[in-house]
Amino acid sequence: MSQSINFKRHRRLRSSNAMRSMVREHHLRTEDFIYPIFVIEGENIKSEVPSMPGVYQLSFDLLLDEVKEVFELGIRSVIFFGVVSEKDEIGTGAFAEDGIIQQATRLVKKEFPELLVVADTCLCEYTSHGHCGVIHNHDVDNDESLQLLAKTAVSQAEAGADIIAPSNMMDGFVAVIRQALDEAGYSHIPIMSYAVKYASAYYGPFRDAADSTPQFGDRKTYQMDPANRLEALREAESDVAEGADFLIVKPAMSYLDIVREVRDNFNLPVVAYNVSGEYSMVKAAAQNGWIDEKALVMEKLTSMKRAGADLIITYFAKDVAKWLKEDN
Repeated sequence: MSQSINFKRHRRLRSSNAMRSMVREHHLRTEDFIYPIFVIEGENIKSEVPSMPGVYQLSFDLLLDEVKEVFELGIRSVIFFGVVSEKDEIGTGAFAEDGIIQQATRLVKKEFPELLVVADTCLCEYTSHGHCGVIHNHDVDNDESLQLLAKTAVSQAEAGADIIAPSNMMDGFVAVIRQALDEAGYSHIPIMSYAVKYASAYYGPFRDAADSTPQFGDRKTYQMDPANRLEALREAESDVAEGADFLIVKPAMSYLDIVREVRDNFNLPVVAYNVSGEYSMVKAAAQNGWIDEKALVMEKLTSMKRAGADLIITYFAKDVAKWLKEDN
């Protein structure tokens, strides 16, 4: 080839695995992951979620074994979701002193004090109608719901939760919860806000796992329109002003542009929620032999870090932790 032709030789930095590792810009670590766990009432229950292979509803007597495995894999954060049989119009189980999440938190923090317990703060798993707040005239009453969410957050903090994660998407939820926590003596407890939560079709398997499907209508009057980008920035800006300490973008896979927007505009830790539908699609394809599951999952989660996520809530956390150990 003529020496007069000048071009960049980018392949020099891809010449070997060692070279590629040296210049790799983003990495996955077990410390990046928050592992979701579904806690169910009863005894000796380990019930696999049909639409989420490898994910289980676990009763209290089996919960510590699960958490022990998580901790030994190097994962240092979990988020609990409750599955209850008794529900009512206002979701009393969410803020009861002996509520399922409160009991799970006390149990786990006693045995694993170094594990960070994130408490999902919402009412949908505990309401008979499946919505995230109090219903009046077939609509969620924003301000009345806020008072119950504040009670829920305080009860979770009293139980020992390290982080409060409100997922309800009511206007003003961060401000009201922050004030309630401060007044109750929990000014040191951070809020991991579901700041940008879209009304997504990717949530279907989760609603099987948590038994939280709305009994009428949908959640589009409080969760965001998937077509909107600027609205995400307005939502995040409000939560930052109200006192959020982390910003969650949910879902992650189809919203990496939003993860990047949030990362570029705010200096708080950004959390990507790799949701149930994203998980189940990969598991289904892997079970059919259509994909290399490990390669695809590692690529997908790395893309979330590349987009700007500091942390990832993912059902793949245990799988990836095992793969990372194997690779090392």
